Amino acid sequence: MQPQFTVTQKMLQQVVDITNIVTRLEIERERHLHLRKDSKIKTIYSSLAIENNSLSLEEVSDLIQGKKVLGRPKDIREVQNAYDVYEIVYDFNPYQVRDFLQAHAILMEDLVKEAGQFRKGDVGVYAADGSVVHIGARPQFVEGLVSDLFKWAQETELPALIVACVVHFELEIIHPFSDGNGRMGRLWQSLILSQWQSVFEWIPIETLVYENQAEYYQVLAKSNHDNDGVSFIEFMLDIILKTVETYQ
Repeated sequence: MQPQFTVTQKMLQQVVDITNIVTRLEIERERHLHLRKDSKIKTIYSSLAIENNSLSLEEVSDLIQGKKVLGRPKDIREVQNAYDVYEIVYDFNPYQVRDFLQAHAILMEDLVKEAGQFRKGDVGVYAADGSVVHIGARPQFVEGLVSDLFKWAQETELPALIVACVVHFELEIIHPFSDGNGRMGRLWQSLILSQWQSVFEWIPIETLVYENQAEYYQVLAKSNHDNDGVSFIEFMLDIILKTVETYQ
């Protein structure tokens, strides 16, 4: 599978700008170690809030610290699972389907019957207002599409920043699971980025995605309609750039 997207001058400039900042952050990484736990909490809160989890940032923080929180059992379980997967995901290989399925199994344990398995039925992609953005790939093609995507991502010579955004986009289009696709797309983007520069293990990109949630779905729909991931990739690179700028 060859992902459909155009590499633009804007993307290349975004890559340069992000790389310059991240290189400095890597040099100063000791100074930022104390931010790691707070950043992980923000990442988990934001990624789940995008999926309509009702718990507040403070409640997510309390849960992660082992305190009792009143809330829907499903919302509480989502936080616990997300914390578990973010604790170990950076040891995973982002180009192995086995690791991808293992991450989903942890993320969706006790939330869906098919945790850790590719879906067996058709599924739609919905925006926050409930409108249909996209219909996922037919189930019989899902495993092959994901495998081909990871093979392309591992072999391409494009910058890791672009590759991570392409993988995120393509996973949303394939929609390989019955539930948890958005969370997995964002998680796998972070994993690919962290293998390029380790600061991405704690930089909470999801926070700005959540704050720009409407546009996130708009560019996803536009890129899908255009059969060209450029709008989504440029949007995500802009989100990453704005996020790393806050840590300068």
